[in-house]
Amino acid sequence: MSSPSRTRPAPVPSTTAGADLPLGRLTLVLAVACGATVANLYYSQPLLDAIAGSFDVGRGTATLVVTLTQLGYAAALLLVLPVGDLIENRALVTRVLLGTAVALAGAAAAPSFAVFAALAVLIGVTSVVAQVLVPFAAHLAPEEARGRVVGRVMSGLLLGILLARTVSSLLADALGWRSVYVVSAVLMVVLALVLRRTLPERRPEHDGGYRSLLASVVTILREEPVLRARALSHATMFAAFSAFWTAIGYELADDHGLGQAGIGVFALVGAAGAAAAPLGGRLADAGRGRSASGLMFLLAAGAFALAGLGQGSVILLGLAGVLLDLSVQCHQVMAQQEIYALRPEARARINTVFMGSVFVTAAVASALTGVLHESAGWTGVCVLGVVLPLVGLTVWTLRLRPSLAR
Repeated sequence: MSSPSRTRPAPVPSTTAGADLPLGRLTLVLAVACGATVANLYYSQPLLDAIAGSFDVGRGTATLVVTLTQLGYAAALLLVLPVGDLIENRALVTRVLLGTAVALAGAAAAPSFAVFAALAVLIGVTSVVAQVLVPFAAHLAPEEARGRVVGRVMSGLLLGILLARTVSSLLADALGWRSVYVVSAVLMVVLALVLRRTLPERRPEHDGGYRSLLASVVTILREEPVLRARALSHATMFAAFSAFWTAIGYELADDHGLGQAGIGVFALVGAAGAAAAPLGGRLADAGRGRSASGLMFLLAAGAFALAGLGQGSVILLGLAGVLLDLSVQCHQVMAQQEIYALRPEARARINTVFMGSVFVTAAVASALTGVLHESAGWTGVCVLGVVLPLVGLTVWTLRLRPSLAR
């Protein structure tokens, strides 16, 4: 069978230059890029005690760094991510990555908490590159394998989230917390160069301007009930995920005497949850995504119940982390496989609605987690973590009723 000609028009927005790289290897590049970029959102979580001490602020104030980073990311999801359906994606990705490097370098040299907090917002904004790459992967994949390809890319993203805590903890323990931001700034520059050489070119089909692009996001949200249900239900899952990993550093330090290195090692256990991404993709490709979604909500709530009951055991806390990460990641891949099929020409805007909802909710959950941990301790955080997935299950169940009735 002859290979397809490069000059033949593609049925979806074109992917040219860089197409010599096999899909499997390109998927690996996208997975690594997503993980390295999204890690910038989470480096601060195990460093909050060190940051608070360095700037002489309280723990509650230091926790705002997590919230501000996520709010910056959410703003970029709403205002920057849709541009993925407007301008050439490779240029967008590489230029924004250079902005991330500048923000990280500034954070490393920040003289005050106010400056550091402002740069945390900018780090969040520019780290949106990860979410430009996920729908890009969906464009590259054939329809019958889209769930698996997206699942592999999401595995890289989840590993980035989880390994970020380990890397930042170990670097901070050896070289101080500012070294984390220096190393990441260098990594972003290297990553920009690699992606510039390996990414296919993709020119979207949207022929309007930026204003019409943003207006169309509202139209898509209004016209796609499946997207609304998936976005809201997964927002509760990711909020629970954010609550766990925001507060667990305090819990491990206060009640179990772990230092930065120990907290970093603990974060590795959650990396086992990355295995759920390909599993979620396979279930989605097999048409089982809807039925499996309900199970993921129950598994997430059960993970937090285990975390509350097993408060005195690092092993049980680690098991809870694995189960929570597995359920959240698996649900996300199944949700994305379904929503990306709605409007192939508008996947970046669909991702704007989906991930924008997720990260706004996660930012609120992070702020609430800081307050709850100070007032009600780990038990209060676990109660929140049980309730959130059950709310998501309720939303999902209500969404299924009309389709089951037909």
